[in-house]
Amino acid sequence: MAENNNSAIEFRNVAMSYDERVILEDVSFVVNPGETKIVMGGSGTGKSTILKLVLGLIKPDSGRIFVDGEDVTGHSEKDMVEVRRKLGMVFQDGALFDSLTVYENVGYRLFERGLPEPEIEENVCRMLQFVNLENVMYMMPSELSGGMRRRVGIARALVGNPKLVLFDEPTAGLDPPTARTILELAIKLRDLEGVSSIFVTHRMDDVKQLSSKFATIGDSGEVEFRSEDGNMCLVNTRFIMLRKGKVIFSGTDEELWQSSDPYIKDFLRKS
Repeated sequence: MAENNNSAIEFRNVAMSYDERVILEDVSFVVNPGETKIVMGGSGTGKSTILKLVLGLIKPDSGRIFVDGEDVTGHSEKDMVEVRRKLGMVFQDGALFDSLTVYENVGYRLFERGLPEPEIEENVCRMLQFVNLENVMYMMPSELSGGMRRRVGIARALVGNPKLVLFDEPTAGLDPPTARTILELAIKLRDLEGVSSIFVTHRMDDVKQLSSKFATIGDSGEVEFRSEDGNMCLVNTRFIMLRKGKVIFSGTDEELWQSSDPYIKDFLRKS
């Protein structure tokens, strides 16, 4: 069932429990078209559960979930296959198939759909260029560094031009320069491609970069990353923070840093 609500993703009063342990309780939020929603919280607060619910891998106990304006709450697995074609998923470890080349990994969904080889090759080349890895097309995942594997994972998530991309702590365990590269790719998607996303993280470096930098095309035609004016907040980046399965904050980065909530202040100080 579709509704005319114009949201990329929406949760309405979603609740979820495992073995009587509450994971999410009355969670509501909206991801607008072209917006990045950064989801924060400590371990076990339900961040990854949100991504699984969007993908339809699990179902909520109550509430409703919309993807691209479509109510997917009661969708069957067959119905969700079509919905997932609108989604790209970036995992912590890249989640590549070790027995396939980079080319085969990135083009995997297109091979499954039976697209002609020239079309697959064109798509794969374009996505690898986007992540600046066009020279590794025929390498195996074992030949890549951890950061390169993550970037290949992003390229694979973007094949088919999904409207929505889900990031599950994509910078975890990476050194700062490599993490910055991953974050800049997410910023490029947001600002230059207009992709909507949910970005799950517990790293404050991620939060600071995603909420202070924007991508633009410079006079030379190259992508440039600039810092926002100190008096402005990025209009296409918003935050929610979870605690014990509940949303305890929803708003801009400026509102987040100004929060008087003791848990939030402690989280920001320690992270």
